[in-house]
Amino acid sequence: MGSALIGLAAAVVGVTGTLVASVLSQRHLARVQSEQFERQQQAAEAQWHREQQVAELNRRREGYIQVNASFRRYRTQLTNFLWNVHKGAVTPDERELVEEARRDHHSVLAEAQLVASAAVLVELDAMTTALSEVYRRTMCLEEGNPDPDGSFNEIRTDFVRLWELWEGMRAVMRADLGLGSAAGEPPAISS
Repeated sequence: MGSALIGLAAAVVGVTGTLVASVLSQRHLARVQSEQFERQQQAAEAQWHREQQVAELNRRREGYIQVNASFRRYRTQLTNFLWNVHKGAVTPDERELVEEARRDHHSVLAEAQLVASAAVLVELDAMTTALSEVYRRTMCLEEGNPDPDGSFNEIRTDFVRLWELWEGMRAVMRADLGLGSAAGEPPAISS
């Protein structure tokens, strides 16, 4: 009976080993598949975040391009208007060109404010305040009610200050986009 019992024990151990091996194999396979799924999920999430960052950067870049272009149009129209005031040759059409450029600038600025970084918002606000003041002073001069320091030449000096503010704003925008803040400066590399 000893050898039958040993044979039976060996058979039980063999069958048990085979059953346990298949269970352990399935558990190991499930764990490997779960880890692989997690890695795929993490990779997909990382890709989604990269795509969101690129989309956000593109939105900011487009907003900054639009606000720069509208600022230039507005400043140019306002400068032309100031020269016409100086020459005494203002027409309703010229006034409308300034107002149209002003409305366009306000509209574009409102869009840019929704996507701009905090640092750029500070610059946009400063630029808007300065530009509004130059507009007000120019209109007062045109209406014949200039500020005490609102002569043609003093307002022309305001345009120089506007240009300097614009250069500062542009540098902050470029830095925000990772392009460097000054000409010739290498672009920032982000990881």
